[in-house]
Order: sequence, then structure tokens, then C-alpha cells
Amino acid sequence: MAKSTLFLFHWRQAAARGEKKGQLFAYTERDARQELASQSIVPTRLIRRRLSSFQQRRHKAKAADITQFSRDLTTLLESGIPIVQALNLIALNQVKAEMRLLVRHIRQQLEAGTNLSDALAHASPLFDRFYCDLVATGEQTGQLPEIFARLTLYREKQALLRSKVIKAMIYPSIVVSVALGVSAYLLVFVIPKFKHIFNSFGAELPWLTRQVLALSDMVSQHALTITLMVTGLAALHLVLQRKNATYQHHYHRWLLRLPVMGDVVSKACIAKFSRTLATTFSAGIPLLSGLQAATKSMTNAYYAHALKAVYQHTATGIPLYQALRDSDSFPVTMTQMVMIGEESGSLDHMLNRVAQIYEAEVDNTVDNLGKIIEPLLILVLGLLIGGLVVAMYLPIFNLMSVLG
Repeated sequence: MAKSTLFLFHWRQAAARGEKKGQLFAYTERDARQELASQSIVPTRLIRRRLSSFQQRRHKAKAADITQFSRDLTTLLESGIPIVQALNLIALNQVKAEMRLLVRHIRQQLEAGTNLSDALAHASPLFDRFYCDLVATGEQTGQLPEIFARLTLYREKQALLRSKVIKAMIYPSIVVSVALGVSAYLLVFVIPKFKHIFNSFGAELPWLTRQVLALSDMVSQHALTITLMVTGLAALHLVLQRKNATYQHHYHRWLLRLPVMGDVVSKACIAKFSRTLATTFSAGIPLLSGLQAATKSMTNAYYAHALKAVYQHTATGIPLYQALRDSDSFPVTMTQMVMIGEESGSLDHMLNRVAQIYEAEVDNTVDNLGKIIEPLLILVLGLLIGGLVVAMYLPIFNLMSVLG
């Protein structure tokens, strides 16, 4: 369903007892007329209105909406409701226009004879390869309710894990940003005022004060240049991270080496890989296909590269645990549990257990993050801002001691 911009259509219809009117969301006028025709409405007037950017964002389908769709479909299918009727009920209850149109499109494709997995794949990029492959397996085995239940659980776990990692990054980022902002304000607006006072002293200033004044002069004189350089470097970083695979690989590896934060990201990646592979394997998808799905779902380039090597080694007949161990990117605990799972024939159970262990470790680390980072951040803030303040008052203290 390759659609572009969502529009709001206002319609009017002449009727025996007066004029009827209403509105609906659609991508094109043709779509709007088809939807009205399905309701036995032939509009005499149809006006297209462009949505504001706020309305566009409000009605745009997101990953969380797909999770809710999976959850609703699981409930309805487990209740014995046929798939087409279930999709119709879900569409009626959608608040977001894009989701409502998306679900209706899937239903129409099914009514036209298309497989559910193919209908999902063509409906939206939000239904990724992993999602559609699992649904295809469910169609082949007749276990769609179970598959959608697994997909719902998987997506919920991944969303929770992602929120934990983001939470771990936001707090220190905000504190550091505030510290840099306050320091810049002091250097540009406050410290220059002290300079005029110090000049009237006619005495040599302490070394620390001279260094801070020199830094203030540099920042004040080249503020625009520094701002442009920082903005340019940030933009270059974003472009390289998206376009340059080598840069992305090294940057993501550097992230994994950061104290505390690197540990959180690493454990989150291991948990995601284990959860993805467990979900595909338990659904009956072959191990190699599951490894491909897990590799594509990995957002960290370093681990994605490691998983490609694991896939290549496993494809030659090497056991999974050995391929993981040889990559030197996965902890011993994990590889041992995978080995036990492979040898006992319960690989999906062991992978789920690995995911649970590392998800719990991420939870514990994030919950204790304030206790770990807060003292360090306070120390940094104290040295940074406190150092600037002390440097400005040292000459005054010296003058007072001389006068005393």
C-alpha cells in the first residue's frame, strides 16, 4: 500500500429528507469515493483538506500501534472469530486514521484471496520481514493465534527493553547538556564583567583566573565559529552514522566500551538477539532463517556484524554455541546456555531464559543508574562550574587578604 499524504475529505449527499454530510480520511479522492460507495453513499460534493503537520503526526501509524494490532488480533482469533471479521472489528476501533486505513487494506487484500503474510508485507514497512515470516509460518501450520500471541509478547518485551536503554541515556545527557549550557553562559556573559573589575586592581591575577579569562575571550570572540563547528560535526556524525557502514561499526563499538552505558547497550543487544531467535525457532522457522531475522533486527552495527559471522559459520554446519563462542562478542554464560539448549533439544527454552536473564540485568542496571552516575555527575558539575566560580573570586579573596 504505497500511499503518500493523508487527507481529510468533507462530503455532502443530497437526500429525500435533506442533505447528509460527513468527513473521512483517505489518501486519494478515488480511495475516498470507494470508501463512501462501500457505505452506499454517492457524494454530490467532495472537498479535500490538507492536514496540519500536527494532525499528520497524530494519525500516523507507529510501532506501538502494530503491537496493539497484534494484541487485539490475538484476542479475537483466540475467541474463534474469523480473520476477516476480526480485522473489520479492529479497523472500526482504530483511533488513528492511518491505522484504520491500513487494517482495512489488509482486510480487502484477504477478501481478494491474498495470504495474510503477503497482505501485511505490502500494507506497511512497519510489518517487517521478521513479522511477516512468523505470520507465514502460522498460516502454514494453522497456528495463527499462537503466532500473534508470540509476536505480541516479543514486541512488548522489545519496547520495554528499548525504553529502559533510552531512559539510561537520557538522564546523563540532560545533566551534561545543562552543565555545558551553564558553563557557556558564564564564559560569554558573566566572566567578561569580572574582567573589567580585575583590570582596575592593577595586580597580577592568579594562574587559574588568567586561564579562565583567556578561555572566556576565546569563546566570546569565536562563539559563532564554535557553534557552527559543533553543529557541523553533529550533522556530519548523523550522516556518517546512517550512510557509512565503517564509521557506524566503529561508533557502535565505541558505545559498547563506555562505562555503565556500554554494559547496558551490550546486554540489551544480547537480550534482543536471544528473544528474536527464540521466537522464530519456537515458531518452527529454521535456525539459519532465524539468525538472518535476528541480524536484520539488530540496530547495533557491531553486533550485527558479529551475527553475520555467526550465521556464516553456522551455515557450514558448526553448532550455534561454537559459532557464538568463536565470535568473541558474546559472554561465556550465554554460549554455555545455548550449548545446553542445543544438546538437550530445548534451544528455544534456553534462548528465552538467556533473554530473561539479560533483560533483568538491564532493568537492575537502569534502576540503579541514578545511584551509580549521580555522584560522578555531581563531581563533574562541581569541578566544571565550581572551578569557574572559584577562578573569578580568587583575585577578590587575594585583594581582601592584602587589605586585611
